[in-house]
Amino acid sequence: MKPTLSLSLQFADARHRALLPRHRVRRWLHAALATPAELTVRIVDEAQGRALNRDYRGMDYATNVLTFGYEAAPVVIADLVLVAAVVEREALALGLPVPDHYAHLLVHGALHAQGWDHEDDADAAAMQGRETALLAGLGLHDPYDL
Repeated sequence: MKPTLSLSLQFADARHRALLPRHRVRRWLHAALATPAELTVRIVDEAQGRALNRDYRGMDYATNVLTFGYEAAPVVIADLVLVAAVVEREALALGLPVPDHYAHLLVHGALHAQGWDHEDDADAAAMQGRETALLAGLGLHDPYDL
């Protein structure tokens, strides 16, 4: 049985609204969740993404996904912020449909919210293996074998 998911899906940058119907985003996130969760997914423009990355991580560029985890147990509470322009550029460079790249980044962000990380080689290998398995279960590409 899938864990419960309370989802707020917000589009500050609406360019990909049609590519991210709520049912799809829920399916991708559910695949990555091991426990109940309350998640906000916010799609932002490049300026917002850059400001958040600079203010919270000290890196002055827009990244693809930022995870703000507030609680991991008993319920995962987190915000996942994705930068539409960066996701689109990366998908194009990788030769992937934009929704498939969003699926990977949402799974990646949801794993971070549950405590997974990739700070060292062993953790990175474990997280990448988990992402690959989850995405395969969704019928999607291995993001680390492109």
